[in-house]
Amino acid sequence: MDQQSLVFSFFLIFTGAAVLASVALYTRQPLLVAYIALGALIGPYGFSLVSDTELMTDISHAGIIFLLFLLGLDMQPSHLVHMLKKATLVAIGSSVLFFLLGYSVSLLFGYTQTESIVVGAALMFSSTIIGIKLLPTTVLHHRHTGELVVGLLLLQDVIAILVLLFLYNSTASGEGKDTMIEFAKALAALPLLILAAFLVVKYVLLKLITRFDRFHEYIFLLALGWCLGMAELANLCGLSAEIGAFVAGVALATSPISQYIAVSLKPLRDFFLILFFFSIGASFNLGLVSMIALPAIILAMLVLALKPMIFRVLLSRIDESKALGWEVGFRLGQISEFSLLIAYIAASASLIGQEASHLIQATAILTFLFSSYIVVLNYPSPIAVNDRLRRD
Repeated sequence: MDQQSLVFSFFLIFTGAAVLASVALYTRQPLLVAYIALGALIGPYGFSLVSDTELMTDISHAGIIFLLFLLGLDMQPSHLVHMLKKATLVAIGSSVLFFLLGYSVSLLFGYTQTESIVVGAALMFSSTIIGIKLLPTTVLHHRHTGELVVGLLLLQDVIAILVLLFLYNSTASGEGKDTMIEFAKALAALPLLILAAFLVVKYVLLKLITRFDRFHEYIFLLALGWCLGMAELANLCGLSAEIGAFVAGVALATSPISQYIAVSLKPLRDFFLILFFFSIGASFNLGLVSMIALPAIILAMLVLALKPMIFRVLLSRIDESKALGWEVGFRLGQISEFSLLIAYIAASASLIGQEASHLIQATAILTFLFSSYIVVLNYPSPIAVNDRLRRD
């Protein structure tokens, strides 16, 4: 795509996002509703003003890489260790239950065994992006509710990364024994990648940051170079770029400069959040709506209704209050951006058809939207429609 058309596409996306975001704010709607609606409206399956699907895929991929890096910057490894003893069974138990839910419903609607397994896997997780986006960092991050939400998301991310790792190597290596060998190699490479990341941060990056910390532009470039370098290294190790970016962020999160970097990169995060949600709407084939509407609505309703109930029950087993269980369940009451990656990778490898892939996408969009409404109308969040609930 030439430079002029790329600039024009960005003009349409961000000008349109500004217009619809203004409408959303006037009507007291969550902003991500505007971004997804804009993608559906002007994307390839709408008015086709932005019609290059390859460009949309590249934007979405780059966006996910940077978003996972920025999420990693806010995820201290100590938080994960702290929550392992308390929340591991909750994370595993909820993931298993929602896998069985997605698998069973998909089978009932006539999807194949493999497609039902992939749909079940896609329903196992909640959205790290939305969960943290709607979590007031200055109010809840340092309280028990926030720590529990972040801890559960971290544990789910670990499970999701293992699922993606298996799918990624299945697509790269074919079937059978070769797939398992490549999977085992990649799995063995993961702890080495993590160890290398922490060593480089400790003995290289921190020294460079300490020496040149007064040059803000340099810190910005160093952080981005570190993110993309780890993403490429992960690719070379047989992992995915997303895993590498996430590890890069977590490794850098242990440094005193991590919060400064996170704040400095916040505009970049917001830039890619807009592109990420736009690409969700733009990549959805509206022509398949009639084929997937019923199962998608049923799956979305079950996720929205059962996640709060299941989290409340499971959290009560580890002596958490019912009120906290309900809040955590509603905050985690959607499926994940990892679900979209699972659908994309599985469809690319012909493990599932376009109908099953769009079933996952439609369920994700519906749960993203309605769970966001529930949170911003009832709980403290940075974009709450009620001034009493709005917290940065």
